Amino acid sequence: MELEKVTRTTLTMKETAEYLGVSYWLVTQLVKRKKIPCSRVGGKVLFRKEALDNYLQKQEEASINS
Repeated sequence: MELEKVTRTTLTMKETAEYLGVSYWLVTQLVKRKKIPCSRVGGKVLFRKEALDNYLQKQEEASINS
């Protein structure tokens, strides 16, 4: 019996920084200030790609409307 490979839907802090095109330091600051959607699991901070995409869309809309 062959096991299916699991596709990850979450990113680490470093991967999130690369995904967003910002520094690791900025991601840590956004997490500390609770400005970016994340989950803490077993001492790790994880980010769902879908949640990050929604976050970016809301940031874009806010920049247009302000």
